[in-house]
This record gives sequence, C-alpha cells and structure tokens, in this order.
Amino acid sequence: MSFPKGFLWGTSISAAQAEGGWNEGGKSPVELDFAVAAVTHKAMRKLYYLDANGNRASKFTIPADESGLPKGAKYQLFDDLHYTNHEASDFYHRYKEDIALMAEMGFTTFNTSISWARIYPYGIEGGVNQEGVEFYRSVFQECRKYGIDPVITLYKYDEPVYFQETYGDWTNREMIRQFVEFARVCFTEYKDLVNKWLTFNEINILMLMGAYMSPEQKQVNYLKLHNQMVAAARAVKVAHEIDPQLKVGCMICGLCSYPLTPDPKDVMANYRGFQKNFCYSADTMIRGAYPSYAASIRREDDVALEISEEDAKDLMEGKSDFLAFSYYMSAVVTTHEDAKAAGGNVFSGAQNPYLEYSDWGWAKDPIGFKYFLHTIYDRYNVPLFDVENGLGAEDVLEADGSIHDPYRIEYLRAHIQCMKEAVEEGVGLFGYTTWGGLDLIAASTGEISKRYGFIYVDMDDQGNGTFKRYKKDSFYWYKKVCESNGEEL
Repeated sequence: MSFPKGFLWGTSISAAQAEGGWNEGGKSPVELDFAVAAVTHKAMRKLYYLDANGNRASKFTIPADESGLPKGAKYQLFDDLHYTNHEASDFYHRYKEDIALMAEMGFTTFNTSISWARIYPYGIEGGVNQEGVEFYRSVFQECRKYGIDPVITLYKYDEPVYFQETYGDWTNREMIRQFVEFARVCFTEYKDLVNKWLTFNEINILMLMGAYMSPEQKQVNYLKLHNQMVAAARAVKVAHEIDPQLKVGCMICGLCSYPLTPDPKDVMANYRGFQKNFCYSADTMIRGAYPSYAASIRREDDVALEISEEDAKDLMEGKSDFLAFSYYMSAVVTTHEDAKAAGGNVFSGAQNPYLEYSDWGWAKDPIGFKYFLHTIYDRYNVPLFDVENGLGAEDVLEADGSIHDPYRIEYLRAHIQCMKEAVEEGVGLFGYTTWGGLDLIAASTGEISKRYGFIYVDMDDQGNGTFKRYKKDSFYWYKKVCESNGEEL
C-alpha cells in the first residue's frame, strides 16, 4: 500500500464560508457578513459600508490595502444587496446531514474552523457564549460518531467586528491575549473530541499582498504577522499544558513557483520570493525563530520590527508540531517585463506555457504538487498535512438531479497520483483534505457558483435555492479513493 495505514482522508470547509446562521446562536458579526459576491468570476468581492459622511461606499476585501474600514466609517447592511455569507451553505442547520454524507464517502477526517465570533462574540470582556461552545461540541460529537477524526482550525479570517471597533486590528497586542484565551477555551472544551489543531489559516497571506501595499501598510502587515505568530506559539504552549497529547500545527498558503527562464536573475527572484512568501512564516513557526534572511527581507521592504526577548522565547517554546498547507496551483516568476501575465489570484505571476488554466485563471499543476511536497519535507522534516486542494468550477444540476464533473475528478486524480508518488519516495504526509467537500462561498469572489464540492448545494449567488444536497459524480469517485486508502483512482 502506498499510503500508510491510518492515513487521513477527508475534506475542508470553513465557518465563514459554509456555516451561515450569521446572527444566530449568540454569534456576533464578522467582516465578511458585510460583503457581497463579485460581479464576474475573476473580480474580487466587495465590502459595503457607510463612510464618515454617511454615504454608501465600498472596498475590495481581497486584496486589501488595509484591514477594517476607513476612519470614521461604520459597518452597514443594505436592503438591496445579497450577502452570500449570511446563509452560506447552511451548514449551521444541516451539519448532521452533511457529516453523514462525509461518512458515506468513507472520510476519516474533516477540517473546519471554529468561528471566534461564536465563542467570544464580544471578546473576553463579553464572556464565553455557551450556545456557540455547545454547537461545535455537537459537530465534533457527530464526527466521532462516524469514526471521523477532526482536524480543527482556530482562526480563518473571522474575528468579531467587535475587535476592530474596540482594539483596531492585529497591530494591537491585546489581540494576542484575546486569541490565546479563545484557544484555551477550545482546547479545554474539546480536548476529548479533537486532538489535532491548526492555529491560523494561511498565516503568510499577510506577506503575499506586498505588491498591493503602500510602504506604510507593509510595516503594518509585518507587525500583524509577528503578533499572530506569537499568538500561535503561545496557543501551542497552552495546548500542551492542557494535554501533552494534543498536536497543534501551523497552516501556510502553499506557494510553488518556477523561474520563467534560466536567467539567473529569474532563478534568484523565484527563490527570494519563496523565502519571503512561504519560508519567512513557516521557518519561524516550525523552527521557533526568525530565519537568517528575515532581517534582509525586512530591509528590502523598509520595515523595522522589534522582537522582544519574551516574544523570541514564546516562538521557540511554542514551535508547531506539524506543518499544514494548501496547494491549488503553481506560479511563474520572472524579472522580464515582456512576460505574459497569468490571471487568477495575487500569486499567479507570469503565464506558464506548459500548463492549462481553470476558468478562474488558476494553473493546473499536479507535478508541481509533488515537487512542492518534496521541497517542504526536505526543508522541515516534520509531519505534513495537506489541508486544501481542489478545483473551483461551474457545475450544472441536471433535471434528474445528477451533476457530472469529470474536470474535478481529473484534477483531483492527477494531484492524488502525484501525492502518492511523493509518499512512496519518502515524504512524511499523514493526511489529505480536499477544499470544499460541499459547495461553499469562495473567499476571494464571494460566489457559491464557484463550486468546489463533492456535494452540490442548491443555492445561487443571488440567494435563490433550497439548500438541498445532491451527490456529484465526484462524490462516488472520491468515496472509492477514501475506502481504498488511495489505491483506487
């Protein structure tokens, strides 16, 4: 068998993108509750608010030049807009049905996030929301009922708006204290149901927005990232104090890239980008200290960062137990200005002539997945866990209730095959979860029509639908993959 016995198979979703129930169960609002879907597949979603003069205004949520709202503005809902996150996939009301479907596919794990706004809707000072605590307890109990070993993420871009209004953002070190106490509650309440945790989802995203940032915002983002990594390290320490058997990993946005040409300048630019965008965060969280090149990267961005002895001690004592990551595509880096740009997200770079691209402009590169697995395992030599891998596409619900998605099966088959080869060649990977086991709200565009799931959710971007679940062809295919431990592709 290529995959070891006990290898974890499953899928990932997130609270903000799947749950809905945005104002139920004692939950307070998060920023995405004020965002709407993009008007086209390749546009970014917008957040609408009232500016300082009381006029309706908007900004893109990703990429963002700054978090929160402009000075004097306030969050506001508008009756003529549809907010896709408010109901999302309705997992909040249908989680038992959804987990039963996951069990039918043979899942042995399931990754989702805990909404901070359900546990501490108004911070430590507002107290723990017991209804939120019990909701997640019921979710995890449902997983355990079917023999599903959940891996749970604490933070996935959904802190309560209350924090922005009270403390500003992650430049305020009070956020460290707030996060650690949130983590403490989760570790304590669920230690008998969840033994593997992730702190911050794709924490290195703050580094990826560099091309869109002013010098002042770069300074802000480096400080935010530092505070988040310190918070994560302190949370690891707390988990180990509560139960030494708990494993807490970091989660990094997987960035695989190539130089466009053999020009040494392209090769160096590509490696420097890998150091800055991936390793700066991963090295610090896995090795327990900022890497040797960190100071030079900060100098290049004209950023100064004060690291206290206490912070350095926390980072070293709170090293992550394993490295989790996402992988969707690869990118191409070049110093040549005449290169043709690729579409897709902020990481796309130049176009790779050897690869095909999705409708959203993301390069399909399963061999890059294998290359990336080897690269990071060689570098860190800690257990790896792939948390996100999948293909967003427009699916068609046929009159008979079927959904034929051979493009998704083809994408996942190729990636799992390359993952299988990497494991056979010595990579220490202990689990794989696809992104979006059920259709959910895309983070970048706010669309549900950008579908990732094996389970079709009857809902469109305008809020029309019944939320009824339908099994796609990929549902039956992935069921065979899970039940055969990756042997039947």
